Amino acid sequence: MKPIAALLLLLTATAAHADPFAQGNAQAGKNLFDQYHCNRCHMAIEGGDGSRIFTRINHKVTNPRQLVAQLHICGGNVGLDVTPQQEQDLGAYLNQNYYHFK
Repeated sequence: MKPIAALLLLLTATAAHADPFAQGNAQAGKNLFDQYHCNRCHMAIEGGDGSRIFTRINHKVTNPRQLVAQLHICGGNVGLDVTPQQEQDLGAYLNQNYYHFK
């Protein structure tokens, strides 16, 4: 009976640490990021390297929910109504490359 209990515990632990953007495609997210010139705005804010916006000490996004909210704010800035699939794709790209949320 112990192996079954251990397996159930392992499965539960794995689910608790599942990728929050598992339904997304990181490559599609990168394509959207590039298509809408997201880094152009980030470069203006950061004064150079736009990717610093994701790693700066006082960054606003500290969890997946905040990332999705920020995606909608940024989408609104460029006239994009972010769809649920775009949320997943952009989230997958940004999470894979910068945030590493579990």
